Amino acid sequence: MAHRPGRRRIRIRPVPSAPAIAFVLLLLSTTGRADSFSTAWPAPPSVAFGDLYRAVEMAGLFADQKTFADATPKAPPAAIMADWEREKGLPGFDLRAFVDRHFAPPVRHTVAFAPRPDEDVRAYIRDTWETLERKPDQAEPYSSLLPLPHPYVVPGGRFSEIYYWDSAFVMLGLEQDGRFDLARDMLDNIASLIARFGHAPNGNRSYYLSRSQPPFFSLMVDIAAAHDGDAVFVQHLPELQAEYAYWMDGAEDLAPGSAARRVVRLPDGTLFNRYWDDRAAPRDESYREDVETARRAGRPAEEVYRDLRAAAESGWDFSSRWLADGKTLSTIRTTAIAPVDLNAVLVHLETTLAKAYRLKGDPEAAQRFQALADRRSEAIRRYLWNGEGGFFADYLWKEGRLSETLSAATAAPLAFGFASPDEAHAVADTIRRRLLGPGGLETTLTESGQQWDRPNGWAPLQYLAIEGLRAYGEADLARAIARRWIATNAGSYAALGVLAEKYDVSRRPDAGAGVGRGGEYGLQVGFGWTNGVLAALMAEYPDLAAEALRKNP
Repeated sequence: MAHRPGRRRIRIRPVPSAPAIAFVLLLLSTTGRADSFSTAWPAPPSVAFGDLYRAVEMAGLFADQKTFADATPKAPPAAIMADWEREKGLPGFDLRAFVDRHFAPPVRHTVAFAPRPDEDVRAYIRDTWETLERKPDQAEPYSSLLPLPHPYVVPGGRFSEIYYWDSAFVMLGLEQDGRFDLARDMLDNIASLIARFGHAPNGNRSYYLSRSQPPFFSLMVDIAAAHDGDAVFVQHLPELQAEYAYWMDGAEDLAPGSAARRVVRLPDGTLFNRYWDDRAAPRDESYREDVETARRAGRPAEEVYRDLRAAAESGWDFSSRWLADGKTLSTIRTTAIAPVDLNAVLVHLETTLAKAYRLKGDPEAAQRFQALADRRSEAIRRYLWNGEGGFFADYLWKEGRLSETLSAATAAPLAFGFASPDEAHAVADTIRRRLLGPGGLETTLTESGQQWDRPNGWAPLQYLAIEGLRAYGEADLARAIARRWIATNAGSYAALGVLAEKYDVSRRPDAGAGVGRGGEYGLQVGFGWTNGVLAALMAEYPDLAAEALRKNP
């Protein structure tokens, strides 16, 4: 049986699992065609505008490819495309003028995150919720935005929509600041997306519909239930079950040694999950970058596009975790990997389903899901444990071997409560020796130039590691990570007056720890999950918060 540690802030407990229930009809095609998407859903801009979209993005009209993806058409796509076909071959045709005439630029709400005089970082977070809050959406004809029924918090910067796994960490901060109403709105918005589309897309844009993100809805339910009571589990049982059906689609008839969508079956019948995207085309928001990466790859472009998109579903876009040579983006192989953190969070989803069914009065379903959770957790401990290295790692299912990459994902089995005590203490020792940087927990050991690699540290990874280590009695290490991360955030805020999405944790905070770097877009500020995790940790470690504020008034 899985080890069950004590209570944690997010109350991450191991429990059941079971086969997907057929009351959920997934609208998305599962054929695996190169560019499959449901015709019942709004088409992404790259499909609606075809070669016009490609021409704009490949011409580099906008510094950030996401700008055109988020632009609002001023007329029906068919009318714009008719104008395009009629005008594009005319002498002196001006592509930029055509775009300006037919599309309205997206509103980015680039409000200056300027603190009030003498406002410390904690007060800044409380104020910034209002800056990052968006009202319920009004449907705009032909826009890529998928309207949400309730207010919501965006990350900030170029990210002007809700993002799935970000929302769980935003909720932590909202709860800490007494914004229970807005925290419930975040939960209800994600629930509404699951109800409409059968899954929570990466974000509420049409071009995100073909993929999800790490399935943190069950943690969001946990966070809400800690304040509102266990009725929340039963209330959201339909969405929890729908999410599980989405991630397990194709598992029932899957042959050993094969994969379908997000499910992998090993030769001995063991089931794991992987990241996937139901389209194999350049991402709308990074179109030209993806085309150029595929050109460098020397293998079928559709394979590269799929792996790039699957990495985007992981939230770790991009990382040496997914790269065959550990450094070059064109060697990306995300779909060939069963990630340890994805499978760990699915244990939590199965566990939460068991709890919800027990509360509903269905012990048989609860027992099924508990069995599935136990089976998955034991499989993780059997296949994804590097005993010699003392860490959990990803599994290269096509090669039948464990990845050699050490990353902050190694803490996931601790955070979700099913590592054995010996494994947990070995992971703690590995983190202490190899991943603990001067400014917090490092993401990997590799400096690849990608943003989910050294030297960057990310708020959600700090939080999960701290909570997991605390749960297994590694309080000193948890406190060390918290101290360094809080100091990094406070020091950067004192210098810049904002919080950022990521930080360079290779530098000591008192030596001027810097913001993170690398990746395919510029550094973003605001920042939703950074704010949420920092608020939660400062409440959990008030003495460390006071220490950081004294040094960075």
